Amino acid sequence: MKKLVLALIPFLVFPLHTNAAEVKKDTSELKAAIIIDDFGGGTGGVQDFLEGDIPITAAVMPFTENSKAHAEWAHKNGFEVMVHLPMEPKRGKRSWLGPKPITVDLSKEEVRSRVEEAIKSVPYAVGLNNHMGSRAVENEEIVRIIVEVAKEKNLFIIDSGTSPGTKFPQIAKELGVPLLKRDVFLDDISSSSHVRKQMVKLAKITEIKGIGIAIGHVGVTGKVCSIGVFQSMEEFNKRHIKIVPVSELFSGELTKKQFVP
Repeated sequence: MKKLVLALIPFLVFPLHTNAAEVKKDTSELKAAIIIDDFGGGTGGVQDFLEGDIPITAAVMPFTENSKAHAEWAHKNGFEVMVHLPMEPKRGKRSWLGPKPITVDLSKEEVRSRVEEAIKSVPYAVGLNNHMGSRAVENEEIVRIIVEVAKEKNLFIIDSGTSPGTKFPQIAKELGVPLLKRDVFLDDISSSSHVRKQMVKLAKITEIKGIGIAIGHVGVTGKVCSIGVFQSMEEFNKRHIKIVPVSELFSGELTKKQFVP
């Protein structure tokens, strides 16, 4: 009888139609980061996020009237801070970049100076990501300087994914700078229902990869973005996905698998 019981144990633990590969993985390690861009600029959604209880990561535009104030506000309330570095796009208004953007007509010295100044203007920053930049991120010379400065300042990089031709992954890997890439834009359509749909997409990606990164914005779409994000938390709790500061995605064995490229 004892032998029979031992023989049946595997079938009691796993149904006959289930193999080890089909057993749902442990969800305790599922982590997603929500980066909110454009702090320092528009006001829509700023208070919602910085006085809320979701540990978003605040990406702050440099050189604006509120750069320092928003970075300090975020830090005071326990939110991680990044530099949201303005970089030249292929399309769009120059005014969207704000002061001192990284453009392809700058000299190497000017690029380095602006990156260093940008970091200095955003207190408590532990990383950086690009604001726009579909043209500039394809310029190897410019990206190399940015990555070099990030390495000197001990900052990680999030590639916002504005161009498939970005040079960030290869140069970050070459220079040994931690880099991950954005998975989802939350508010490319300005409606809270769309933000919720994008949050579900983030959840599905996180369940597949183990980690996930979404980017939303304050400002024009800030209010609908904050509403959509906060309304999505019940879904994330059901899926056992933890929202974390983006730096937490760079720790442990999981990150090694997700390192870009």
